[in-house]
Amino acid sequence: MSTVLVTGADGFIGSHLTEALLATGYKVRAFCLYNSNGSWGWLDSLPEATKGAIEVVLGDIRDPLCVREAMRGVDLVFHLAALIAIPYSYVAPASYVDTNIHGTLNVVQAARDLGVSRLIHTSTSETYGTAQFVPITEDHPQVGQSPYAASKIGADQIALSYWRSFETPLAVLRPFNTYGPRQSARAVIPSIITQIAFGKRQIKLGALSPTRDFNFVTECHLIRFHCKFQPRRSDTKEGRAQIKCASQNDKLYNCFHLSLLHGNDYCHRRSRLRWIYTCTQAITE
Repeated sequence: MSTVLVTGADGFIGSHLTEALLATGYKVRAFCLYNSNGSWGWLDSLPEATKGAIEVVLGDIRDPLCVREAMRGVDLVFHLAALIAIPYSYVAPASYVDTNIHGTLNVVQAARDLGVSRLIHTSTSETYGTAQFVPITEDHPQVGQSPYAASKIGADQIALSYWRSFETPLAVLRPFNTYGPRQSARAVIPSIITQIAFGKRQIKLGALSPTRDFNFVTECHLIRFHCKFQPRRSDTKEGRAQIKCASQNDKLYNCFHLSLLHGNDYCHRRSRLRWIYTCTQAITE
């Protein structure tokens, strides 16, 4: 089975993707941010048997030599390492440029130099800004409404430039709002759960006019799409094999939609509610 590298494997989505790839039978190399505690982030919470099957590399996505060594000998790269959170990007915008843009440059350059077979670069729906039309498609204009969004637009364009210039086999995946276990408590759904668990009679959410698409991290096909969508050098039509939107069509049942794949798939609402119930129990106990 092929060896794959997951950058940002210590994060929310990256840790779930690492588990899914292991379950699929891949040999997984997990690239996690170096720290003096030797922590693997969310990978620390996995069962010992699962952790034992992962080759963990601690490093920094901003260091080109470190990235190159981590990518040496792998067939497939899932690039999720990024500095996230819109509010902090107003405080430290340069750090977002260094991590998201320069970090992505390090990955695509190493992919080119090492002859990596496939690269999937994970972006975000934030690159589209406020919707100018709905549903948002891959053709929607990109609008950097925050330094974070602008840095992800820059990262996307760096990645796509390597496909246009050097035919580096890659795809850009732009998921919408992903939620589930291991998500930051500051996000909207964990915030709602926390307020309900503490007996709040009125839920405070701030502005109520925005609408969002939500993807449950394990049950929608976000993870399965990462696992199965593998662009090759033979892919030549940009927009058909290069950029994919991951969002929903149905607010109630959390439908997952890939517009260019013409596919709709419904998550299991019962399991999603079971996760919410479990979270509520954990908070109240």
